[in-house]
Amino acid sequence: MPFELDPIEARVLGCLIEKEMATPDYYPLSLNALVNACNQKSSREPLMSLTDDAVTLALDKLRHRGMSLIFTGRESRVPKHGHRLVERLELGNRELAVIACLLLRGPQTLAEIRARTQSLYEFEDTESVESVLRKLAERSEPLTKPLSNRWAHLLSGDVVGFAPPITAAPLPGDRVAKLEEQVTGLTGRLAALESEMAAFRKQFE
Repeated sequence: MPFELDPIEARVLGCLIEKEMATPDYYPLSLNALVNACNQKSSREPLMSLTDDAVTLALDKLRHRGMSLIFTGRESRVPKHGHRLVERLELGNRELAVIACLLLRGPQTLAEIRARTQSLYEFEDTESVESVLRKLAERSEPLTKPLSNRWAHLLSGDVVGFAPPITAAPLPGDRVAKLEEQVTGLTGRLAALESEMAAFRKQFE
C-alpha cells in the first residue's frame, strides 16, 4: 500500500473531504477552518486537540503525497486547502463519502456508515454501502478491509483488528446521527465565516 497516513494526516484528509461534500460553499478551507474541523467534538473518533502547526505539517505531508493542494490568489485573501483524492485515486462521490467517514471515525458497521454519511451521500440501504466497500477492497491496491462486522480504511496501512475506544459513546440511532451531521455542517460554516471575517478585519488594521 503506497499510503501510510499518520492519525493527524488521516484526520486532516477526512475533514477536507467531509467539508467539500457537506458545505461546498465554504470549501476549500482556510487553516483556521480546517483546524476547527479537525477538533470538532462531534462526528470524530477519537477526539483531537490539534494546533495550527500540527495541521500545517500534516498538510505539507499530504501535498508531498499528492493528496492535497493549496489555493492562493486574488479570489482568496488567505491560503485555502483542498484534497486531491478524486484525481489521486479516481474516486466518485459514493466512495469519497465512505472513505471520509472511515477516516474520521475509524472502523464502523454498515449501518453506522450509512447513517453517518447522509450529509455527504444518501445511500438507499446498507447493501449499497457494502457494494461500495467491496469495490474499494477489490482494487489492485485495496482501500478498505472487512473486520468481523465492521469495515476499515487502509490509507493508514493494514488493520488487523478492532478495539472500540474506551471513551466511545453509545451507538446513535439514525435520527441522532442525522442531527449530529447537521451540527457538523453548521460548525464548518461558522468556522469558515469566522476565518473570512478575520481576513476582512485585517484589511483595515
